[in-house]
Amino acid sequence: MKKLILTAAILGALSTTASAAEYVIDTKGAHAFINFKTSHLGVSWLTGRFNTFEGSFNYDGKSYDNAKIEVNIDTTSIDSNHAERDKHLRSDDFLNVGKFPTAKFVSSKIIDKGNGKLEVQGAFTLHGTTKNIVIDAQKIGEGKDPWGGYRAGFSGTTEIRLADYGMKEVLGPTTVMLDLHVEGIRK
Repeated sequence: MKKLILTAAILGALSTTASAAEYVIDTKGAHAFINFKTSHLGVSWLTGRFNTFEGSFNYDGKSYDNAKIEVNIDTTSIDSNHAERDKHLRSDDFLNVGKFPTAKFVSSKIIDKGNGKLEVQGAFTLHGTTKNIVIDAQKIGEGKDPWGGYRAGFSGTTEIRLADYGMKEVLGPTTVMLDLHVEGIRK
């Protein structure tokens, strides 16, 4: 009986240490960013960001087998540093924020490619359409912060095509590169 109780205690301890820690993305402290860029007439880059989003992720620090990421983006918060252009980007010509005020990413699998490099696979919903995408990501680091918390940071890039999400491509095939920077605070 003592062996059974001891075995149960050890297995319980192992399952607790192997469980993934949960992190909330630090948008309040402005330590996370969702930026974008797209070609403007083939002569320059139009850049911008989404100012409002929230999300969380979890992982155990050693393995990404059970890691998960979820991010919700307020599409009305698009900011290209030009009020008239932002109004057009929010219109039904592009994001149609009246009908589709949020975009969402939910990971399905994270592959550790070694040396901090990751392949994040998941479903991205934009403009009412969900497509599977791959984010080339990198773990930046993790550790204690000066306020008694613990943080982990990642960055990543991916590219989407507007037509894949049911948006007009007014000036020909339009791709948008997303540049993601995420710092999470462990709960």
